[in-house]
Amino acid sequence: RVNSVPAGHICAIYNLEALQLKTVTLCDRRECMPLHGFDFGLQPLVKVNVEPVSASDTVTLERGLLKLSLADSSVEVTATAKGERILACLGEIHLEQSILDLETVYCDNNIKLRISDPITSFCETTDWFENEADFDKFFADKKTPLRQTTIPPYCDEEGLGYANRGRCRTILSGRGAAISLRAIPLPWSVYECLRSKKLVDGSEDDLITVGKALNSGSAEALLTASMVLEELLDSLDDFDGNGNALLESSALRKGYSVKAVQSTNGEVYVPQKEHKKQNEEKEAAVIEEGLDEYQTTQQYLREGLVCSSTAIEKNKPTNADVVALQKWKQDMRGSALAGFQLAMRSGPLCEEPVRGVAVILESVELAVTKETAHSDGTMACKVAKDLSGGMVVAALRSGVRSAILTRPPRLVEGHLKLTLHSSLAGLGSLHAVLSKRRGKVVTDAMVDGTDLIQVTATIPQVESFGLAPELMKKSSGDVTAPELVFSHWEVLDEDPFWIPTTDEEKEDYGQNLLTGDSSTGLDNNALKYIRMVRSRKGLLVDSSKIVVAAEKQRTLSRKK
Repeated sequence: RVNSVPAGHICAIYNLEALQLKTVTLCDRRECMPLHGFDFGLQPLVKVNVEPVSASDTVTLERGLLKLSLADSSVEVTATAKGERILACLGEIHLEQSILDLETVYCDNNIKLRISDPITSFCETTDWFENEADFDKFFADKKTPLRQTTIPPYCDEEGLGYANRGRCRTILSGRGAAISLRAIPLPWSVYECLRSKKLVDGSEDDLITVGKALNSGSAEALLTASMVLEELLDSLDDFDGNGNALLESSALRKGYSVKAVQSTNGEVYVPQKEHKKQNEEKEAAVIEEGLDEYQTTQQYLREGLVCSSTAIEKNKPTNADVVALQKWKQDMRGSALAGFQLAMRSGPLCEEPVRGVAVILESVELAVTKETAHSDGTMACKVAKDLSGGMVVAALRSGVRSAILTRPPRLVEGHLKLTLHSSLAGLGSLHAVLSKRRGKVVTDAMVDGTDLIQVTATIPQVESFGLAPELMKKSSGDVTAPELVFSHWEVLDEDPFWIPTTDEEKEDYGQNLLTGDSSTGLDNNALKYIRMVRSRKGLLVDSSKIVVAAEKQRTLSRKK
């Protein structure tokens, strides 16, 4: 025991067992600024769910996981809202050793554990339509909905009936208000421009593509990247760390597309095909209320991100519109931002985070009622129904999810960077294993003074499990164990719901299954991953409805 330690020396401190932290700052003053913890630059790659076989050992497991996380700084232990205990390690060997230490050392060797399969994180995004660059042609295009909106369980999404081709008119509970929005892909280069508020090298083409899809500028010939970026920055409300952004059209930002619906029943207009009537004759007159405001907001949707002066002159705001605009800015706008953030946490495909999507708020309709007249003879208006923040959050969340679901869906998978050494004899088996796992070789160079080749490649994280044993087996030891580090996110360019429709496609890929949603000869990785994640999370999986070998029947009767 010593009384003091000079600066720059290492010392051990005891009696800190009660502190359940990996890094702490000790000081003799309360107003001390805490020191920053260590950053080793490593990210856990393998995650599993750990649970005890017997429910009575839950407390012992939690104590063991706490001791393990304190003993090993590379281990991360998290608890989800569903009660899962996620153990994250740097690799498969590190995971095996951590589980062994957890069972034998930190849980006193008197507990049996149940370990899940490795958990892989995905993200969800969307892709462009074929004719989306032509704004007017795309807006007038009334093609049939995409296939995922007609098959279960995706067709059961709340609010899907009000969405079409990336646009959705989400209606709040009680039909007191309606919000129109649109979802489009947001390239990462454009997101970097929005975050840095300046042009990034190589982002010009993506900015022009986004500008054409949003009808920015008066003419496509005059459209430039700097002009599109300036309009996007003016419309930007919020962005997150996953490449998503919330935009607000100029008509909504200036209040032109906020319309008040003066209705007797306090509800906004709902089109006939989306309205479920109990008594058509009695409600026919009520349904038509708000039709003019609905058509006016549809005209603003045709203007795109930037509203023209002619549209503003045709539809000047009334006193009731001013009341609706005040309600939107004071009470509903902040809740709409919270709804956007909630929608980005879990997408409609498999409840994974959304990445690379821009949501544009385009118009708002509010139901109002007339009150007593002022001294000058004008009627005062107020909002017909109480609209809480939770109602706005829930409506915008369902609207964003429905808008994304009506677009071409894509999965985003994490890619790992692997570095290994191989002899000339092991190159053939190395390339065969990497190609089977969808890996790509980035560089290969001879190591000076040896006959080994250093290979750097990328491989999807979901395909990396069991890579080292397979390489050792196929190459007979000519390839070293790979060193895996997280590299980047990349879109898996496969439509999970594509099926062959033309005669040529059916000849190439096979005929469709009658009760399934995949062709007999098509290996769709995106659909396989979606089903895997939904099955792990306990969600309804479409493949569970497929009957395998239905013509083979079993009888339980005994025939002598």
